[in-house]
Amino acid sequence: MKEVTAADGHVLDCWIEPAQGERRSGLVILQEIFGVTEQLKGVARRYAKLGHEVAIPALFDRVERGLVIPFDEGARGREIMLSLGLEDTMRDIAAAVETLAEAGGKVGVMGFCWGGGLAIGAAGRLETGAAVSFYGTRLERYLDRPLRAPLLCHFGTRDDHTPPEMIEALRRHAPEAEIHLYEAGHAFANDARPAAHVPEAAELAHRRTEAFLARHLQGE
Repeated sequence: MKEVTAADGHVLDCWIEPAQGERRSGLVILQEIFGVTEQLKGVARRYAKLGHEVAIPALFDRVERGLVIPFDEGARGREIMLSLGLEDTMRDIAAAVETLAEAGGKVGVMGFCWGGGLAIGAAGRLETGAAVSFYGTRLERYLDRPLRAPLLCHFGTRDDHTPPEMIEALRRHAPEAEIHLYEAGHAFANDARPAAHVPEAAELAHRRTEAFLARHLQGE
């Protein structure tokens, strides 16, 4: 963990996964409602192998430092998430982006669930090279300003967090965004939640994400 400081002076932890081989870009990964989990660190290792230096900011630190919630306590995670203000959370994400930007190169943002919605929000609010959203939630909060970065979104067709009308609202708001649908429910890319995980959909979404980030962050 490394400490980073947000614009309002708040100090938060940030997991740093160094790029393997040549560092070619930075990537901020935004958490679900469970904190900086071992599962997310595994995702960080996957993208570090592709030359991304990865940071996972601890977005729960404004409530409690080092908080990681078991996957079967989603109601508790949601309660903490709802207690956090959007502008404060965006300051924390910006601090992680800026930390990676210090080393040079472009920096992208990618998130899952709560973090997936925040990634869409970051695409309209922050200076970032690209944004990727895996089954982002609370989308209505982020359709208030135009995109400032290329956006890739992955949604499950059976995800009751993002009904079809909400995805259509996103399409209307950001017609330039690349949106993919998968025969899956919520959290289909989380391999630590067997009941939700859909390996084929997860792997396809990650392959698309890898190509998207290589194109927009690494110039391939």
